[in-house]
Amino acid sequence: MVGLGLCLGLLFSLAGCAGEPGRNIVIEKDPLAASQAKLTFFGYKYEALNVTAIEDSLHRFMDSHPEITISYDGIKSPEYFDVLEKRMATGNGNDIFMVDHARMLELGRRGKLADLSDLSTLENFSDLARSQMGADGTIDYVPTSISAFGLYCNLDLLKKHGQKVPENLSELEAVCDYFVGKGITPIVANNDISLKTVAIAKSLLPIYQHEDPSALLAQFNNGTADLAETLRPGFALVEQMLARGWIDSEEALATAKTKDDLTLFAGGERPFMLTGAWAVPRVRDLAPKLDFTVQPYPILEDGSVLVINVDTRVSINADSAHVKEAKQFLEYITQPDAMWKFVNSQSSFSPLKENRLAEDKAVQPIGPYLSNGRSVLGSDDNLQIPIYLLNPL
Repeated sequence: MVGLGLCLGLLFSLAGCAGEPGRNIVIEKDPLAASQAKLTFFGYKYEALNVTAIEDSLHRFMDSHPEITISYDGIKSPEYFDVLEKRMATGNGNDIFMVDHARMLELGRRGKLADLSDLSTLENFSDLARSQMGADGTIDYVPTSISAFGLYCNLDLLKKHGQKVPENLSELEAVCDYFVGKGITPIVANNDISLKTVAIAKSLLPIYQHEDPSALLAQFNNGTADLAETLRPGFALVEQMLARGWIDSEEALATAKTKDDLTLFAGGERPFMLTGAWAVPRVRDLAPKLDFTVQPYPILEDGSVLVINVDTRVSINADSAHVKEAKQFLEYITQPDAMWKFVNSQSSFSPLKENRLAEDKAVQPIGPYLSNGRSVLGSDDNLQIPIYLLNPL
């Protein structure tokens, strides 16, 4: 039997192994023009499809703002956040940069994020996005996607073995036990947040089905409720997944997210993978002929649950000499047409009022879960605790 300590150790071990090298893009218009404001944009999106979408936005923005140039520097996370923190700590922060929930909390406390409450495009955002952006009474980032985590299902392999896509916990148990019996470890998981999202989904859905989730989350902030205890049902589920051989713990600890995990799944010999839907384009690149789909997590007795993040958050350095120009850029990229190409490149939902889902057929099964009462926010701004960084050991 796999102990709970091992389960928690795997869940909350330091995230990530060394990633792929970053990709730098420098785009300028007339760099010799002394009158131009020169902005730098630092982010953790480096994949070709994402970069193409970013590059297109930069070009279009500069075409309409000849007085401004902007360059983008992309590095894979988690290395990205180490570099970001060093740059900010030494006063060398970029004008514009991407943040996650944990860094947004920290940089906000230090007064390093510019106030974005005067952006003219804020009304474009959905109620869900606005509820996150203004959770603490200030707006210091804008989201450019609503990402989702899902269970990747190898339809070819399932068909070969006479199995079907699981739609609830009992079906997941049956299909995973079947593959274990065939000597196949069914689920590919990575050493970042694959299993954390399972624990969060299992444990926090009752909170998000409550009439006032923010009030319940506030109890964690003020200490009147115990977050670790609330997460215990999720820990127990993950412990079960490990104990029954659905996941190889040693493999998971050595598997880098959106790299090693995708390679394992794309090999075609594993029926399932836990990771973000944004990796769909990369899986297609690795295995063009693989027939697969992305499903919400089938971990409930009566169905499935989707974990989402109001994500790819973009902030402005409060110490930038070009805050005004940086805000102009954020207003540009948060218009529907400008944002859609980036959202679509990430196989995500739009954070704007339309809540449009990316077009790839593999992610369509998750679409209804954004509004059917079966979704959980993986990192909620109403929770003043960086849940993905928790280490209860």
